[in-house]
Amino acid sequence: MNNLSFRSPLANLLSENWWVILIRGIAALIFGLLTWFYPFISILVMVMFFGIYALVDGVMGVVIAISGRQTHRDWWLMLIWGIVSILAGMLTFFVPGITWLVLITLIAIWALVSGILQIIAAIRLRQSIHAEGWMIVAGILSVLMGIVLFVNPVQGGIALTWVIGVYAALFGVMNIALAFRVRRFAISKISENN
Repeated sequence: MNNLSFRSPLANLLSENWWVILIRGIAALIFGLLTWFYPFISILVMVMFFGIYALVDGVMGVVIAISGRQTHRDWWLMLIWGIVSILAGMLTFFVPGITWLVLITLIAIWALVSGILQIIAAIRLRQSIHAEGWMIVAGILSVLMGIVLFVNPVQGGIALTWVIGVYAALFGVMNIALAFRVRRFAISKISENN
């Protein structure tokens, strides 16, 4: 007996689009490593890294939502997730002179909203997949990151860059692990149908 019950529309949606989760995880990991290993980058470059990551994350969320809107009732969660990330990414490009404090606030809001939506999605999956723990941990990390940024937004730029890098890398690794786990379930589903 495998760990996934395909009764959940969200579980089906994730298993059919496991590669999107993998790309999101790789993008987060790259963003995290770049900010961690290059802490002295300028604020503008940091804004661009964040903007690119948020856009990739948002587009992947919208792709999942659109591909599942006809068959999955939970598609709107992914759509909201994607739209929030796209808006955050676009704001960083349309307002290139954004201040460090505004960037911190933007990242904090994005991390809180993204984390809350990921926790909601994981709770909805708890009856269908035993890997929901990965999603919950990633969501909790995102919420904690947002709280830390709101509580102490003026801390040193290098320390904040490292925190953002660690957060993004951990978030990426957890999404990569989730992608492979969901892919395994998708393969199990295909083999059960044959």
